[in-house]
Amino acid sequence: MADQNLDQLKQKYASVLDLIKQSGVKLAHVHIQDNKLLIQGEAPSEDAKNKVWDKIKQVDPSYADLTVDITVAPGGAATAGSHVPEHAGAAAAGGMQSYTVKSGDTLSKISQQYYGSAGQYMKIFEANKDQLSDPNKIQPGQVLKIPK
Repeated sequence: MADQNLDQLKQKYASVLDLIKQSGVKLAHVHIQDNKLLIQGEAPSEDAKNKVWDKIKQVDPSYADLTVDITVAPGGAATAGSHVPEHAGAAAAGGMQSYTVKSGDTLSKISQQYYGSAGQYMKIFEANKDQLSDPNKIQPGQVLKIPK
């Protein structure tokens, strides 16, 4: 059953998987996890990662049957027109990570995962003010910057 579901989801997201190959994203995992297709890998740049997300949204704007965790390779520079704010370059050099919000996540929960303390959630909020206006309003699929 899982193999059949994997094949169906790979077919559905074939254009995304093709773009991933063309963009030089190094895939670590492509399998079924929690009845969703999990795609995990490392993009050579923020621009490549953004293009993958744009393609995912073209295939299925809700991507309810997909979990994607694509990080950017250390030194993976943002190129012109990418969605990275200017100040993120300095922060990335200081060890910024990214995290893709999943259903049921809160900034406190993410803070607990990365810092061992739910009370550090404002660190994540401050680093993502370019896309968040309220620390209580995050959406599945958003890619947050996680400062060290």
